[in-house]
Amino acid sequence: MNIESLGRLLILGGLGLVVIGGLFLLFGRLGLPLGRLPGDFRFQIGQGTCLIPLASSIILSLVLTLLLNILIRFFNR
Repeated sequence: MNIESLGRLLILGGLGLVVIGGLFLLFGRLGLPLGRLPGDFRFQIGQGTCLIPLASSIILSLVLTLLLNILIRFFNR
């Protein structure tokens, strides 16, 4: 791997993080209940809280898998 391909990889990784961050901001403004879905578990003992976002994680995994598959098919033409 030469320095030029490493630079491209870092730029694409940074752009990917920007897109993912933008999606999280968009989800927050649209009022999507990520972290509060019926499959997300919340345990509260005294002043401590433990959140296990199982359903939210599955949904995000499916969405990101679809996006990555679309991108991979687009760039492999």
